[in-house]
Amino acid sequence: MKKIGIVFSGGGIRGMAHLGVLKALETYKIPFHMMSGTSAGAMVAAFYSAGYKAEEIKNIVKTNSFFSVKHLLFGKAGLFDMGLFDTAFKKYFPHNAIEQLPIPVHIAATDIVNGTSVLFDKGDLSLALQASSCVPLIFQPIKYLDKMFVDGAISNNLPIEPLLNTCDKLIGIHVNAMSQKPNDINMKDMLDRSFHLAIAQGVYLKSVHCNLFLDPPEMSKFGMFDMEKTDEIFDYAYQYTLSQTKEIEQFMKTI
Repeated sequence: MKKIGIVFSGGGIRGMAHLGVLKALETYKIPFHMMSGTSAGAMVAAFYSAGYKAEEIKNIVKTNSFFSVKHLLFGKAGLFDMGLFDTAFKKYFPHNAIEQLPIPVHIAATDIVNGTSVLFDKGDLSLALQASSCVPLIFQPIKYLDKMFVDGAISNNLPIEPLLNTCDKLIGIHVNAMSQKPNDINMKDMLDRSFHLAIAQGVYLKSVHCNLFLDPPEMSKFGMFDMEKTDEIFDYAYQYTLSQTKEIEQFMKTI
């Protein structure tokens, strides 16, 4: 059996699409030997590594009301407090250590001072996940190891690097595909769209290293903070992945 790695992009609540993809992939019983992720993708990697199934993780996200407006903190470096994340992470990961996750996980964050991507594979799991998910201006920057971190997607939205020389096969999941229909471009989502268009080129350049790359189209119809669309996002990505049977079966023949 080949050693298989899986990489998850960021995407805010669109990260629920990762779970829809995983639910569909579960029927193939693919053994993942290593994981890497950015932002919401890093959260998915950590929970999935710990043994939580796709449906369970979706319910955890809904139960804890991540990205809720009740956590606004006006007048600070970001609008949202990450304290809710810390409480939830420590509830579901009592050991709070990246290196104690059953499947090795790499978590990408951006050092906002030096402008570099940093990958964590050991240390404080909660702080690493918060650092990776800290969308600039939306969340307050996270101080960890004497550095200031913001969302990993800014510098690395498909962190394949730690898996390239350690895995035989690589699966990449990207959940920020932009609609090509002019009527789908909404002014209220312009900042979201501009941000993801700016980082998309890097993602697609890296996608060529993936033996299976799953990229649900039209993801821009879901906003990064559309909590009320959690189930819709999950189901959309699940159905998309089921439609990729030919590609997945071809991948399965190589492992």
